[in-house]
Formats: sequence, C-alpha cells, structure tokens
Amino acid sequence: QVQLVESGGGLVQAGGSLRLSCAASGSIFSINAMGWYRQAPGKQRELVAGITRGGSTNYADSVKGRFTISRDNAKNTVYLQMNSLKPEDTAVYYCNAYVGDTYRRFRDYWGQGTQVTVSS
Repeated sequence: QVQLVESGGGLVQAGGSLRLSCAASGSIFSINAMGWYRQAPGKQRELVAGITRGGSTNYADSVKGRFTISRDNAKNTVYLQMNSLKPEDTAVYYCNAYVGDTYRRFRDYWGQGTQVTVSS
C-alpha cells in the first residue's frame, strides 16, 4: 500500500506565497513522475506542474514564472512553491505520483487534496 500525504495549503492574500509538500510512504519500490493538479469549484481537474525522476519539469501556462515544482527523491517528496498568488489560483490542490510498489506494480496514486484560497 502506498499513501500520499499533502500539507501546506491555507488562506493567503493575493500576491502572497505558499509552499505545498507531498510525501509518499508505504511499500515503495520506485517513484517515476510526480505532479500537482488542482480543481476549482465547477471546473475540471487540471495539471499545474509535473516533474520527472530526473528533474525535468513542465507547467501550465497559467502558472509559469510564478510556481516552481521540485522533488527530493531521498525523501519521496514533491514540493510546489507558489508565488505571486492570484484569486484564480484558488482550488483544491492534489498531489499525484506514478509509483511502483515492492511487487513492481506501477500505477497512479493521489493525495487527499489540500485547499488553497487566495483572497483579493
């Protein structure tokens, strides 16, 4: 069993910053890609940022230059540094990871979500 646990969400004023963390634990053999998604009320879940095991990154156009994704492979943890936050960044943020367990079975895992609210 593999679990992803997120932390770091909260309420912040526009222009402020937050840092999200997501730690994977359990019967882990290897973690490939990791990423952050978000879902605002009434909208579909969308990719915010992704990072490969080797550190290659990709971002949604709406967050380029403001958000930075990083990971610590030794800690099985992915981070999302969010700067210059805007009210439209308000959403539930979900961590995602493509994980192989100790039986070498690979699949997507999701965190429980953490609320980010940006006030204007």
